Amino acid sequence: MSEEIKKIVLAYSGGLDTSVILHWLKDTYKCPVVAYAADVGQGEELDGIVEKALKTGADEAIVDDLREEFVRDFVWPAMRANAIYESTYLLGTSLARPPIARAQVETARKTGANAVCHGATGKGNDQVRCELAYMALEPSLKVIAPWREWEFRGREDLMEYARSKNIPVPVTKEKPYSMDRNLLHISFEGGILEDTWREPPEDMFVLSVSPEDAPDKVTFIEIEFEEGNPVAVDGEPMTPDRLLAHLNELGGRNGIGRVDMVENRYVGMKSRGIYETPGGTILRQAHVAMESITMDREVMHTRDFLVPRYAEMIYYGYWFSPEREMIQVFIDETQKSVNGTVRLKLYKGNCMVVGRKSESSLYDPNFATFESDEVYNQKDAEGFIRLSGLRLKIARLLEQNRKAS
Repeated sequence: MSEEIKKIVLAYSGGLDTSVILHWLKDTYKCPVVAYAADVGQGEELDGIVEKALKTGADEAIVDDLREEFVRDFVWPAMRANAIYESTYLLGTSLARPPIARAQVETARKTGANAVCHGATGKGNDQVRCELAYMALEPSLKVIAPWREWEFRGREDLMEYARSKNIPVPVTKEKPYSMDRNLLHISFEGGILEDTWREPPEDMFVLSVSPEDAPDKVTFIEIEFEEGNPVAVDGEPMTPDRLLAHLNELGGRNGIGRVDMVENRYVGMKSRGIYETPGGTILRQAHVAMESITMDREVMHTRDFLVPRYAEMIYYGYWFSPEREMIQVFIDETQKSVNGTVRLKLYKGNCMVVGRKSESSLYDPNFATFESDEVYNQKDAEGFIRLSGLRLKIARLLEQNRKAS
């Protein structure tokens, strides 16, 4: 197989795993390796990554700023759907993998590589998400998954290999859990978090203060939507990436967006995940409120019926599938009237909707009022109720007749 590999594009983070993978690829396949890093909001984690990759043996190192693309083309479509996995998870990692994989494939085309490599383990969801994206976008590419191929069993094996090959690896204090960050969230899993009875340590959190330590003063914000997309906060228009980062700051400061859940991985096992998604939590609640006055009831209910399946597709790695794209077209059609402004109150971990307005609102106090009005005859409800309950009445009457006979 090694003779077939001419050039490899590695999804590179600069951490221990991908540093070892980079050197292992050079040793194993004897070909050029391009270290590719996508900036989807990791922050300081990308500092010095090009120099680190070249020092570790990469023939070329590339960093792409995908922050706006990530939010605009992946996060916003999911937000338009109110997508949520198992009623809890806002799909932060699931949504970040498709743009990274897409950019990795584009880099392979540009550099003439015929193989791509990822550092996902053989137990997690990310291996599926990456490889399904590769297959959908460029099926001719060969896929290398070191954790399914090499003989290393864990971190100690990697450290020993790194020492033996003089590989520069991070010297920061090892955390007793793993974490992954992007503009939508930070996720934590593994290590001490595998005990589902144990509360996460407070010093673990990065984006948010605890609700107990949040300010005693309420923060009011207003979010403006156009066709289901947030476009401004407190009257200030913002690019997608800036808007999400701004809401992360506001939400985190008020202790909003922490989640502790045990989820069902696609590969078949359960896994505990701790998430911080302050901006995403605010946006989902605001979007639901915006829809409540602008979307037709039956359109909303039909869309909502599809949301669990849509979220599952994203979680499982089928972003580039025809079924996800088909549902997205329907979802986006429902959003054409979702325009207006939502006012929210942020306070000690709570995000509360306190106002909504829209020029395309379907809410009319003349119809909703309990006072006297000219547009609704309350006697009409009698026939409506009789017809609605007719099948129930018939079923009970027949049952009573059978018992009587």
